[in-house]
Amino acid sequence: MREFIVEADGGSRGNPGPAGYGSVVIDAATGETLAERAEYIGVATNNVAEYRGLVAGLEAARDLDATARVRVRMDSKLVVEQMSGRWKIKHPDMKPLAARAARVLPPAQVTYEWMPRERNKHADRLANEAMDAGKRGEAWSPSASTAELDARATRSAAPEPTGPPGDATAGAAKARAALKETRTEAPHKDREEPRAQPTPGDTHAPREGRGELRDRPTAGGSRATATGGTPLPGGEAAIPVVGSVPREGRGELRDRPTAGGSRTTATGGTPSPGGEAGKAAAGPGDAEFAAKAGDDQRAARNVAAAPTPTPAAGWGAPPDMGAPATFVLLRHGETPLTPQKRFSGSGGSDPSLSAVGREQAERVAAALAARGTVQAIVASPLARTRETAGAVAARLGLDVVIEDGLRETDFGAWEGLTFGEVRERHPDDLNAWLASPEAEPTGGGESFAATARRMAATRDRLIASYAGRTVLLVTHVTPIKTLVRLALGAPPESLFRMELSAASLSAVAYYADGNASVRLFNDTSHLR
Repeated sequence: MREFIVEADGGSRGNPGPAGYGSVVIDAATGETLAERAEYIGVATNNVAEYRGLVAGLEAARDLDATARVRVRMDSKLVVEQMSGRWKIKHPDMKPLAARAARVLPPAQVTYEWMPRERNKHADRLANEAMDAGKRGEAWSPSASTAELDARATRSAAPEPTGPPGDATAGAAKARAALKETRTEAPHKDREEPRAQPTPGDTHAPREGRGELRDRPTAGGSRATATGGTPLPGGEAAIPVVGSVPREGRGELRDRPTAGGSRTTATGGTPSPGGEAGKAAAGPGDAEFAAKAGDDQRAARNVAAAPTPTPAAGWGAPPDMGAPATFVLLRHGETPLTPQKRFSGSGGSDPSLSAVGREQAERVAAALAARGTVQAIVASPLARTRETAGAVAARLGLDVVIEDGLRETDFGAWEGLTFGEVRERHPDDLNAWLASPEAEPTGGGESFAATARRMAATRDRLIASYAGRTVLLVTHVTPIKTLVRLALGAPPESLFRMELSAASLSAVAYYADGNASVRLFNDTSHLR
């Protein structure tokens, strides 16, 4: 009988916060890596991410040989003890995940053992790669993964550089080593924070260097609750404002100079009260660690780059990145469903503009013609966006390119319903949808996570096609909010904290260094 070793890990940058997992299946006899799994799972806790990593690793082992014995090694004492049957599982988020893990293979084939965190580097790196990919709005790619190579390099002692102390070769090598360690260890900084006390009734042993599960489930198991349940003005997608558990120490602001001055990009920050866009709240731990990481990286680059000093990037030396690709984001005008605040996605009746919507389209067309900066028009294939784009195109003398990736989210069986009607007919599905970006609307609709992946791919295609140009994208509520969220590096729940009116304008600039800058959001001045 074959024997596999499954090493799994998961992490959350905020606990709960943007989370991902990594798993590796190893041949116990040869030490060969047989399979790798990693995935960004949206907002979750460390414990949820760890269990998801366990499930993925067991499923990968089963797919290789369903009869093999499996030794699971994890640095999560909680998961190891619970899956070994020594600790009870009482937390509602853990029970279904543990049950799912137990069903993958017959229990007699699987054993669990704890390992120190420093020995779990391979799975840890996979989890970090997945979280980094999710931050970019992409899916983790095994072809781009360096986790196995990095883990091997860590296990192997690097030879000390030759040459007299202080020479350029030795200094550069040490600087590169420091830079590599900073880059690989940074994502789990939050794990060094003190752990919260276990909830009454749960048996949670202390876990070295990682936070306890600290989400606050509500009735139905969701971490977000609707406050009032009032859909946003504008009607399409009819998304209610929800509150969520604060994410401590998640965000950071980074000033990145550009050719025309400076811009600030947010990485993982929580929008400020009132929905103001473009701001993030950084926790003390993140800010301190980000500052140290930045110092280490700058020092390493200066030492390794050249023997002569190079001016540090800053206000006085902005990089020349050329003109950005600028997306002017136009939400279509009103339809008959808009003032009724009904879900109206890509799977419904595909309504046309109402009389009010046509007037709004003409007004925004006049405003864009007066500005005179739009060089191309790309629109969603739905009727309301094609009509709105057509009004603008007639004013500007441009053609309209149809891009299927700009379509609205499919809201499944909720299409045409108000939020209150969905709450009455499908309460459990609605609660799940509010709590997780992976949840789909009733009837096989599209999750927000799926929309984000689609929008990231569409964004990248359009940036490549319209580099350095200003393009009007005529689209819908969820696609626009998603592009803004991805540009800010904000968490998925930020979608619920943005208000986007019919025929409103927003704008995001995309630079050659891969960064983005939100320049405008929900401008309706042309309608007044």
